Parts: sequence; structure tokens; C-alpha cells
Amino acid sequence: MGGYTGKILRINLTARQANIEYLNVELASRYLSGRGLAGKILADEVSSNVDALSPENKLFFAPGVLTGTNVPTSRRFMAVTKSPLNGRLVFSNFGGYWGSQLKFAGYDMVILEGKAEHPVYIVIQDNLVEIKDAAHVWGKDAFTAADILKKEIGDQFIKILTIGPAGEKLSLLAMIINDLYRAAGRNGVGTVMGSKNIKAIMVRGTGRVETADPVELKRVLTDTMKKIKGIEIKTHTHTQTAKHRAENDACYQCPIACEHYSKSVKGEGADLDHKCPEALGSDLGIYDDVAIQEAHDLCNKLGLDQISVSSVLATGIELAQRGYIRSEELDGIPLEFGNTNGMLDWIHKIAYSEGLGFKMGLGSDNLAKSYGASNLSRPMKKQKASRALGDEDKTFQDLSAVIDSLGLCLFTSRALGLSDYTEIVNAVIGSKYTNEDLLTCGERIWNNERLYDLSVDCSMSEESADFLPQYYIERGWDETGVPMLERLNRLRM
Repeated sequence: MGGYTGKILRINLTARQANIEYLNVELASRYLSGRGLAGKILADEVSSNVDALSPENKLFFAPGVLTGTNVPTSRRFMAVTKSPLNGRLVFSNFGGYWGSQLKFAGYDMVILEGKAEHPVYIVIQDNLVEIKDAAHVWGKDAFTAADILKKEIGDQFIKILTIGPAGEKLSLLAMIINDLYRAAGRNGVGTVMGSKNIKAIMVRGTGRVETADPVELKRVLTDTMKKIKGIEIKTHTHTQTAKHRAENDACYQCPIACEHYSKSVKGEGADLDHKCPEALGSDLGIYDDVAIQEAHDLCNKLGLDQISVSSVLATGIELAQRGYIRSEELDGIPLEFGNTNGMLDWIHKIAYSEGLGFKMGLGSDNLAKSYGASNLSRPMKKQKASRALGDEDKTFQDLSAVIDSLGLCLFTSRALGLSDYTEIVNAVIGSKYTNEDLLTCGERIWNNERLYDLSVDCSMSEESADFLPQYYIERGWDETGVPMLERLNRLRM
């Protein structure tokens, strides 16, 4: 069978043991890999009443079925865990090269369980798996730690995941950095990694990912590449920041190259995410592109998700302006729109959980609620945009779950259709999926996540009560959003 390596690496941090397990092929045929398979294993192994920051929670790093092949954009992989933000089954998507290297090393997935007694980092080099002391890099920023550990291992090309001080301090906004500028940003995955005393995970593989039918795959990819190169994504033509642009960059096997490396007037290089000018710029009343880049780079070094930081800072500013936050809580640091220096200082405070920064590190919703002003944390006044929920939304959600589990970039959905993905999967794996079969995998993944979330707490809010019933009908769920037995039986769940 192509695509899969057939092995899962399970690391028990408490016992400092690494064991190899064989892939459950039947389960993989129903949940694919990546988001789908990792989510299924988590739902089976981690009880919904487990504290997300306890040793009983588990953290999965799961490349997709196609990750590591020559399929365009096949470089995505997932961090999957039980979220410390809300206790639900969550996933966060990476780009870069780490996931491909894990497949080259011979593993479809890494499962981390337990908790290390003291800070450690993990090195995976094909069959060699080592758990090493990380006391000397604990407390250092993500970039510095990565440089030190690469020199220590003696391999500058080894790929590394790291957390910054935010993850060590268990900020709920903590992310995991990969290849310096790519990250799994939201849902608290960096917090869970920090709770297990893991500073970094390094991987280098010398193998390859086999494909079942290389000749058929070459034929399919000839057409696929033409479609992807025709995607209307303005990675090269929209050049508002051209005066700071140095070059474009791409993840493994990606022809789109949506990453922008830029250089500030200070001469410092940084990868400026396309969402960053809005999040750390206009959302906070800041229009100095050099300052925005500096804030973006600082968040990466400290291991903070930029979008979450922007949201919590905007909420904090509103709370301060309306008198909820007292001036003595600010430690002399301005909390106001348009204040660049204040923004940078607050990013430090959040990362190190200092003073009001600790409350901010719990997220915008928790921050607002702590001051009795939950209305200020809402990103939308009314959910008018969601009234179209129905069959089309369900179909795209299911397709998105498939794309995530294949290890492809969601941008490809702008150029490819379901039949394209089906042809690619069948050529790589050697399977005989129909379009309906593949979409059913996505629906199964969604229902697995839904069942787990319901066991935690996932009730319909008053604001959404007027439009969700139609969506529930399309999903085969009852009026309270619980999947009905008939649908679960059809999905073989």
C-alpha cells in the first residue's frame, strides 16, 4: 500500500520509552491519516473529562496520507490534542518540511503521552529515537533554542519543532514553531507541548514514501499541476509591501509559494504572514509596516500566535478604554490603539505571563469574562453570515477534513475538485475510492470530532438557534445537534 509507512511512533515521556506500533490499515481506510486518524485515536484513548494540561492528555503529530510524496502541496501535517481552551478535540495545521521528514523516517504519526520529569527534547533519526535533556534551552526563545539544538546534533538540515517561553509558561495562546516561521498557531497546542516539558522535537529521515501506481500518478499530476498553477491567489501580483520584500518561499512540493520573506529598514529578515498586517496592524490601529514586522517576529520568537495576540490586545484596549481595566493593572505600559511600543511590551508580558499579561494569555473571551464584559470578546455582533449553512457548507466541511487528512494545502480546493483528489489518492495508495467514498471519510471525521465535543460540552447558543436546525438536518443530527444512530450506522461508526 502506497502513501502510508505502516508505523506509528508512540513516546511515553513519563517512562522515557519509545515504541513502534503497526498502523491499523482498516481504521486508516476509514479515517485516512493526519487530522482524521489522529482525531479518531485521540477520541478512543483520551477521556473527555481529562484535564488538557495533565499527563493523561496526548499530543499527536500526524502527516497526511500524501505528505512526503511528489503531489503538489503535499507537505501539511497536523498537531492534534484535547484543547486547554475548551476541552474539545482540536487540530492545528503546519506547513514546512517537518511532516515530510517524519514520513521519510518511516512513521505515519508520533503520539506523545505522559509528562517528562524535567525539560527535554526529542530526536528522531530513522530508527533512532532519543529523549535528551533540554535544561540549557528551556527559557530561551524558539529561534535561539533551534539554533543551539541543531549545532548540538551537528545537522543543520534536521527539521525541528520548538515552543517559546509562552508555551513553557502555559499561555493558552502558545503555538508550536516549525522551520522558524511556520507554525501550528491556535487551539493551545503549544500549551499542551509545554505542559509535557517538551522544548523541541527534531526529525531527519533517509527513506522515501512509496506510491502504488507511479505511472498513473504522473498522468494525474500533469493535469493537476496545470490547475494549481492557475489558482488566482495574489502571491506575486499584490505587492503593497514590495519595498520590504526580499523573496517568496514555498513549503515542500508547493508551486504556490505563498510565503513572503521581507526585510525591514533595520536589515532584519522575517517571514510576514499574509494575515499579519491586519492582525498586528490595522486591528490595533498600527500602520507602520516595520513595527508590524517587528511584532510579528517577536511573536514567533516567543511562541505566540499572532492572530490570538491581536484579538486579546484589541479586547484589552476596549476594556481599558471603557474603564473595566484599572490603570494600576497596566504597570505603566500604555494599552491603547496605535501605540507601537505598548504593543511590543504587552507581547512580552503575555508570553511570560506577567501581571495583566497572565489574564491576556487566557484568551480574549476569558479576559472579557473576567471583567464581566463578555460582550466585548465577540468577533461578530450577529451571525448573519452563517445563515447559508446547509448542504453546500456540509460538503465543503467534509472535503476540508479530507484535504487535511491527505496532507494537502487547503488552497488547492480553489483549483481542484473532489474527483481530482480521488484520482490522486487512488494512484498513491492503490485504493479504489469513489468520490462518494472519499467524501464519506470527511463526514466520518466530522462526526468523530462532534461526538467528542458533545461529551465535553457543545450546546447550541441562543444566537445560532434560528439557523442551525437546517444544518443539523443536512448532517443527520437531531434538533440538539447530536448525531443520530441511523447516520452513525451508515458511516460505520
